[in-house]
Amino acid sequence: MSALVLGAHVDQLDPVAEAAARGAGLSQFFLGDPQGYKGPELAYEAGPEALKQAAADAGIRLYVHAPYVINVATSNNRIRIPSRKLLQQHMNAAAEIGAAGLIVHGGHVLAKDDPSLGIDNWRKCIDGLEMPIPLLIENTAGGDRAMARHLDRIAELWDAIGTAKGGDTVGFCLDTCHAHAGGEELAGIVDRVKAITGRIDLVHANDSRDEFDSGADRHANLGDGFADADALAAAVAAAQAPVVVETPGGVEGQKADIDWLRERL
Repeated sequence: MSALVLGAHVDQLDPVAEAAARGAGLSQFFLGDPQGYKGPELAYEAGPEALKQAAADAGIRLYVHAPYVINVATSNNRIRIPSRKLLQQHMNAAAEIGAAGLIVHGGHVLAKDDPSLGIDNWRKCIDGLEMPIPLLIENTAGGDRAMARHLDRIAELWDAIGTAKGGDTVGFCLDTCHAHAGGEELAGIVDRVKAITGRIDLVHANDSRDEFDSGADRHANLGDGFADADALAAAVAAAQAPVVVETPGGVEGQKADIDWLRERL
């Protein structure tokens, strides 16, 4: 368990240096503005091939988080269609830098829509998506119409994705804060997820600033929030997947969280 690759969500300017500053083995970062529909932009000055080589030389694994605005589930054409385009653009850009995966949130449907519409929209998206690297769908914390908050909806999503061309290239990212805030107990969460997806490809190890089932996506440093610390550490250990902390405090705060995990793994 001590061999798990641990890292953090970092500034995109130099993710290799950011990993080194935290004593980490991986970096997750955005390519551009996480709140905008503008295409991906690489901040690393020397370019994609140089970043890919620098990461390989340093033994650092790279992950890219897709923009938060992406919502391929919605019936709103003005959001869904640009979201599909943006997702493909980020997939291509992440592959250029040798990223191990692209993480994306599950999205949601409108209040008037049946969730099955969002599930089918995801199937259509995957069917038309070119995936040179794995797409990792992340569970989310809030929303009654969310595609990936509760495990029963995730099960429906996974069944649909499994029928799409390239569905086997889709993986799962488990966020511990989102599970806690979304109303899923952390104790035994890994077994319950794997019973649905058959896999966990990445863990976002985050504590929660809010109570269980709050629906609030607000991360806290490990051991400082409302999530059960023992259950959180046990989930990370059981998943046996690379780990990203997306916690506050910059280098010092995230390094402390990585050390917190190392002590417990």
